[in-house]
Amino acid sequence: MKIIVLAGGLSPERDVSLISGAGICRTLRERGHRAFLLDVFFGYPCNPEDLEKVFDLPDGGLKIAEGIKTTTPDLEALRLSRPDQSDCYLGPNVIQLCRMADITFMGLHGSVGENGKLQATFDVLGIRYTGPNSLGCSLAMNKLAAKQIFKMSRVPTPRGTSLVPETKDTPLEELGYYLPLVVKPCSSGSSIGVYIVHTEEEYKEAVRRSFEEDHQDEVVIEPYIRGREYACGILAGKALPLVEIIPRDGIFNYENKYQAGGATELCPPVSLDEKTQKKMRRAGEKAFQVLRMDVYGRADFIVDETDGRFYCLEMNGLPGMTPQSLLPLAARTAGLSYGELCEQIIEESINIRYRK
Repeated sequence: MKIIVLAGGLSPERDVSLISGAGICRTLRERGHRAFLLDVFFGYPCNPEDLEKVFDLPDGGLKIAEGIKTTTPDLEALRLSRPDQSDCYLGPNVIQLCRMADITFMGLHGSVGENGKLQATFDVLGIRYTGPNSLGCSLAMNKLAAKQIFKMSRVPTPRGTSLVPETKDTPLEELGYYLPLVVKPCSSGSSIGVYIVHTEEEYKEAVRRSFEEDHQDEVVIEPYIRGREYACGILAGKALPLVEIIPRDGIFNYENKYQAGGATELCPPVSLDEKTQKKMRRAGEKAFQVLRMDVYGRADFIVDETDGRFYCLEMNGLPGMTPQSLLPLAARTAGLSYGELCEQIIEESINIRYRK
């Protein structure tokens, strides 16, 4: 198959996406596909008559992927470095190459890649793509909307509310929330911009930084739950084995997620009995269903160390596919190699949306 692996972009998760995309592209090429790694923002400038040759380039576009950094990229510098300085988010020839491909493998993370906008655009343009549909992506990406749907559907999740710039100074007592708290972006991933606050001063500083430095439009606040975290990968609506996450320094943040040795990941878990694991997997499947998702995703859970109850924190529409990522580990435990996982994602996407 001719496959465009779409990655990069102008998200804080750009570097993660490029590593995910490189892994996907490399394994698909090893399995005989004519795959090419394409940056959704920078595109591939070339003459129209040369576009077909892209699928047979020796390097498969892999040179654009660099090693993961411990700091998020300078998005404004990246924006200014694009040669054409177009106001169109999609880079040169992105639409043309995606239309030429048999399918576009979505290796994007965060913002445009996961909020459903690109999926809706592709639906209108007749471009075939992998991963969840536009509605499922949109609902999962908005953490407050997902939380409200979880509550209505009896998927266990922490209570929470949101702040926008106009309400950012509302006293906690008026909101009905008490320390310690988690302050996090309403629509982001990879634990970027997440603050755990224990004092009033820390809370005010986290809110200030969220709006003034991180440039968030909306943040979610929820009670801080101390406990062990677990990831529940979902493939074709069915839960994969759980992954238990033990961060190096107690917090599963951006650095610990994507740096080697940042966390110990156990699959299957050793700290949960089989009955609790089964309940958590069923909750993950239900979260996937009520958010109207399809193909694959990943639900993140935490178990409260005080009473043993578990809560679904969020659903990820396009979970990481880097060598350190959780979904490939869960799939491997279930008997699927990395290459087989990529192939199954393609097959499931085609069966759900494009099989006549």
